[in-house]
Amino acid sequence: MKAAILIQRWYRRYIARLEMRQRYTWNIFQSIEYAGEQDQLQLSSFFSFMLDNFTQLSGNGPGNKAITDFFPHSRLTNHEQIIVPESYNGPRLTFPLTVSQTDALLTAFKNQQQLHGRFVLQLLQETKKLLRQMPNVVYFSTPYAKEITICGDLHGRLDDLLLIFYKNGLPSAETPYVFNGDFVDRGKKSVEILILLFAYLLLYPDHMHLNRGNHEDHIMNLRYGFTKEVMQKYKTHGRDILKLIQEVFSLLPLATVIDNKVLVVHGGISDVTDLDFLRSIERHKVRTVMAKVCITAAVFKDCNMYFRRTIGIFILSLGSFSGYDTYWLEDNGSCSLVMTESWVSLLQKVVDLLWSDPKSQPGCRPNTFRGGGCYFGPDVTRRLLEKHALSLLIRSHECKREGYELCHDGQVITIFSASNYYEEGSNRGAYIKLGQELVPRFFQYQVSHTTRKLTLMQRVRVGEGSAVRALQEKLFAHRSELMAAFQHYDTSNSGCISVSEWAVVVESVLRMDLPWRTLRPRLARLAPDGMVEYQSCFEDMGPGQPIPQVSPNFAETLYRYRTDLEIIFNIIDKDHSGQISTEEFRQTWRLFSAHLGVEVDNKAIDDLARTMDFNKDGSIDFNEFLEAFRVVHKLDSKDQQEC
Repeated sequence: MKAAILIQRWYRRYIARLEMRQRYTWNIFQSIEYAGEQDQLQLSSFFSFMLDNFTQLSGNGPGNKAITDFFPHSRLTNHEQIIVPESYNGPRLTFPLTVSQTDALLTAFKNQQQLHGRFVLQLLQETKKLLRQMPNVVYFSTPYAKEITICGDLHGRLDDLLLIFYKNGLPSAETPYVFNGDFVDRGKKSVEILILLFAYLLLYPDHMHLNRGNHEDHIMNLRYGFTKEVMQKYKTHGRDILKLIQEVFSLLPLATVIDNKVLVVHGGISDVTDLDFLRSIERHKVRTVMAKVCITAAVFKDCNMYFRRTIGIFILSLGSFSGYDTYWLEDNGSCSLVMTESWVSLLQKVVDLLWSDPKSQPGCRPNTFRGGGCYFGPDVTRRLLEKHALSLLIRSHECKREGYELCHDGQVITIFSASNYYEEGSNRGAYIKLGQELVPRFFQYQVSHTTRKLTLMQRVRVGEGSAVRALQEKLFAHRSELMAAFQHYDTSNSGCISVSEWAVVVESVLRMDLPWRTLRPRLARLAPDGMVEYQSCFEDMGPGQPIPQVSPNFAETLYRYRTDLEIIFNIIDKDHSGQISTEEFRQTWRLFSAHLGVEVDNKAIDDLARTMDFNKDGSIDFNEFLEAFRVVHKLDSKDQQEC
């Protein structure tokens, strides 16, 4: 009996330790994800800065582009003019769609086939026509003796969508669906997911419902991979497809209400959310909640003297908005006067729907962790539900380890449908089924090719290792700031500080709200006297391809902002060829460094531009640029050499 009790105690401690490791791994992944989203929102202010200073770049000199090249308004290619070669053996679509055609799409995507660009454009045009007729908030009733299925974020993971269809059935009158936004980005099959969802929407418009998420936004798509995916898969017609997708995204409904009792919205609500107000807005004008730009060359010239006020950008990242009137530049070139405050109010309400998260604390406050939307408490949920005679709020937007989570006394459900979101085995996906009684039933799953063969300990180690590596990259990217702060505490220049001082410094610089004391053994080494050797934070990392001409501080800045630079380069790289001129690189980096307040002399920028132009043809391969400024984990490299 004593032996059994000892074994039981050991096992409980063992499971508790694994659970603790899983939790802090999860916290690392989530903190890094939200930090990236915060960076993305803050980057919007750079677009404003870039446009405010773009007169320097819009001259007639070599390598310069007109302002319209950044946000083109060219006419779309007519899909009827696109010839489909006889060698194409993929699905061929005609409209209205039939069940056999959607079946053909499913089969093609399972077999790694691609839909021809002509049919993609045609599908998007038909989807656009249908969405124009839909309201901002869709109301519908659960079919008698049937259930409605609600799915959360998919993020380009086609295997998850196919598994849902396999387990739950294909969309139809008998199997209605609500997909709650974030169909694209991060995963590699966003295009295929969009095509399938739009095809079923056209086939069953009364039984297939799509809400907009915060990633149905072309600025987000530049950072998180969807833009790149489209251009790689559709090199000829990619720009036309992206422009049309941008229009379609702006037409997606913002919310769905089931049986007048259940509100389904991607992110959440705030203390000013009003469904009556949401029903009245012109959602198609909100093409991005990151930064709104509508400008033509003619208006640019006419309004240049009012450049700062006429640019019509509303930045939603920091909450500091001007109360002045501003000129709004319409797509047709007209210039009309509107109140900034009214647009800010409208856009902020949309941001609240797409970006907010529930919290257990009462009240409503800015979502500083993500950088957009708000945190809303149970009192805010209760007031909104009572005001509109609702009983339940279903939202997505947050990855949950079990695929779903209940909060606010069961009045808020989070549903997330992308399994293995952070790492293989990191989380399950889930969907909800609601019948006429509106009692939710949860179904979980996990797409896995490897984790079934791993033990629990092995799965924990895989996720933990990936999370720690990502965290080490964060430390490396902020090396100068961290070293300055460490040395402030290290008055004797011993290279060591206390554990508490080390934790305070790391949190003050990274602001990720993580248990740094618990993580310290994985990030920094202790001296024999128990003090932290703070330089050991950076020992296991180094540059992928060291460039001797670049100063350490400049290289570190590039490490830190390499994702932001990729977004800007994607805008400049008009044909998404991966090649930009060295002059464009110099000019863009000068603007970027001026905006960041980073002092980098022109010689350092020119040296880097020349270094990256490996074949000396006057163009920079940005893929090689990113590879050169990639953090390499030395321990990983060593392990690979030993294997």
